Amino acid sequence: MELQIKDLIDSIRSEGIDAANEEAENIISEARKKAAAIVSKAEGDAEDAKEAAQREIALLRQSAVSDAEQARRDAVLSFKEEIQKEFEKILKAKVGEAVSGGSLADLIRAALSGEDVSNYAAELASVDDSIKSALADEIRNGLEIRPAKGVNAGFRLAAKDGSGFFDCTDEAITQMLMPYFRNLKI
Repeated sequence: MELQIKDLIDSIRSEGIDAANEEAENIISEARKKAAAIVSKAEGDAEDAKEAAQREIALLRQSAVSDAEQARRDAVLSFKEEIQKEFEKILKAKVGEAVSGGSLADLIRAALSGEDVSNYAAELASVDDSIKSALADEIRNGLEIRPAKGVNAGFRLAAKDGSGFFDCTDEAITQMLMPYFRNLKI
């Protein structure tokens, strides 16, 4: 009987160990499945994060290229604007030189050509003896010559009755000429 009990104990022990081993295999197998699922999900999440990062990098790169292009355009426009301002200064100075001195009397005569000079007044930056002597005939015929504020070079020919004027100042001539130079290709 002792042998039977021993066999029974061995049999129970063997069945318990087998059951425990089977349960351990099931637990290990389930753990491996869960680990594989976690790794697979982590790999998918990592791939998604990598793709999102690549999209963001592409977007940032495109934004940087656009910003650089806009900065280049702004710089070109600013440069062009500065060049045009300088050109306008040079043009105004050259026009000022051209409409002063000895040519001023010739310009006034040309503006009055065919007109009754007694109806007009020539407004100048300053009136000196040289301009009076150059326009002596016109002054004798009724042309009035007077200094005017706002006239730096050139002249303004005003109707004495106040009906209008012909502006031939350096500023007015420069403004008339500048549209031809504003659309220069740089």
